[in-house]
Amino acid sequence: MGRERVAVLLPAYDEEGAIAKVVGDFRAALPDAAIYVYDNNSRDGTIEAARAAGAIVRTEPQQGKGHVVRRMFADIDADIFILCDADDTYEAAAAPAMAARLRDENLDLITGVRISDQKEAYRPGHRFGNRMLTGMVRMIFGDRAKDMLSGYRVMSRRFVKSFPALSRGFEIETELTVHALELQLPMADHDTAYSERAEGTESKLSTFRDGARIGAKILTLVKDERPLPFFSLVALGLVLLALIIATPRLIEFLNTGLFPFVGTAVLATGLVMVGVISLATGLILSTVTQGRREMKRLAYLRHAAPGDDQ
Repeated sequence: MGRERVAVLLPAYDEEGAIAKVVGDFRAALPDAAIYVYDNNSRDGTIEAARAAGAIVRTEPQQGKGHVVRRMFADIDADIFILCDADDTYEAAAAPAMAARLRDENLDLITGVRISDQKEAYRPGHRFGNRMLTGMVRMIFGDRAKDMLSGYRVMSRRFVKSFPALSRGFEIETELTVHALELQLPMADHDTAYSERAEGTESKLSTFRDGARIGAKILTLVKDERPLPFFSLVALGLVLLALIIATPRLIEFLNTGLFPFVGTAVLATGLVMVGVISLATGLILSTVTQGRREMKRLAYLRHAAPGDDQ
């Protein structure tokens, strides 16, 4: 890997049954990398097992993967960052090729696209949810992500140090993808094997609960990153609702000349006014969003590309 400093980041919660193997696999794949395990309030022997395996062990008391990733990105400095779930489902042996590709092609984000024919490894509910949520992001933010919810990422320093990391839980993967798409950063996908979890460990991801949270995060990101389209749709919906309410009364007025529906008129007028305010809000926030995007871009440009001489 040349002179680049490589850091492997492993968020861990109750991974005693897998963490030693994961650390060992990454040590074998990347002998010169610094391997960090950030424990997130494990109730088993994860910390002891990770330390015995030779990892640098730190803790993050705020529960949730988003909190752990935010702490990792703030604490650790490297040229290439490899973020991977510590449950022994991802292919550590793919890391050197992914890191080399990041450097050689001057990329900022490589996502490990999960390839598996094991039903238990990639459950149908998770597979469907991933496709649906990834499809939403592709449609709204750009068609450059195949596996948005993958927990295996290789990132440049300039990507990590410009990433705001605002999520608290598993929504962090969505935020990582949208950050790259919104700044139009060079990114790629890399197929990696995906296998069943290690015996004695269990998935922390709930199909419905976390799926709902990720969906809500996508909606929030649309509001924050695309405020004009978002609030324009709200405005359009309010105006259409006002027309639906007012049209029957207007027809009746034209037929009879009577209009004893003052309440309806006030409601419809109010809806139109709120719609106009919503549109104005979108226009104002689009300017604010552009300023935020420029600030993130400037933070990104402060750091050298992965392939540049260090």
